[in-house]
Amino acid sequence: MEVKLDKRYELGVPAQNAWAVLSDLESVASCMPGASLGEKLGDNAYKGSVKVKVGPATAQFGGEVEILSMDVANKSLVLKGKGADKGGSSASMELEATIEEVDGQSILVGLATVIVNGKFAQFGGRMMVQVSDVILKQFVDNFITKAQALGGSEVTHSADTGANESHSETANELNGLAVCWALLKSWFGGLFGKKPAS
Repeated sequence: MEVKLDKRYELGVPAQNAWAVLSDLESVASCMPGASLGEKLGDNAYKGSVKVKVGPATAQFGGEVEILSMDVANKSLVLKGKGADKGGSSASMELEATIEEVDGQSILVGLATVIVNGKFAQFGGRMMVQVSDVILKQFVDNFITKAQALGGSEVTHSADTGANESHSETANELNGLAVCWALLKSWFGGLFGKKPAS
């Protein structure tokens, strides 16, 4: 199953800060809920994993992520990720992301094609879009926090990372409950959407 996403997010941070985060694969990965990078496979490629936790249950996806191309002048890059879990489900995503500058502020523009196979494909396109919205919202919140930390007076935050380590670890877990809620909303919307208006 293939899902296409076309998103724009106002970041409220200087464009150079946003690009500094976007152009660094390690920084981008740290913004993605539940994601972590492992072995380096090349200049712009890593093995990685994504952990999804819902209550006591945890699912782990392993795979690879790579920056295919980067245009520094236009603050744009193309990134590809692919992965699979032990249950046989797999997913891949190709993302073109650009930082646009409007009146000194930045907008993150993303065009993505996501292909899902296995048990997750049964959710259908509309549900996958809703789940993607939840995940991307968490990603953008983390992205903004990281870009803000690059600003002048807030650079000192990098010195006390130890104190914030446990907090960032929790923030970096994918909020599985929010994903489940998105799925439920989509399911109920489909259910009641088919009823004739009274």
